[in-house]
Amino acid sequence: MKIAEVGNIIEFKDGLQGIVEKVNENSVIVDLTYMENFDSLEIEEKTVVNHKRYKILNEAQ
Repeated sequence: MKIAEVGNIIEFKDGLQGIVEKVNENSVIVDLTYMENFDSLEIEEKTVVNHKRYKILNEAQ
């Protein structure tokens, strides 16, 4: 299992995507405002995702 780094774009839970802001021991904190349809989803701006529950889409340079 590859662990995301700050700045990576990840996908999780039914196609939600976000930018990793902080990496913790067992999870990452993700900024969801990256998604174009964020406003229409009526969800919180940030969430916590366990390392086992996401896929890295784009790695930070």
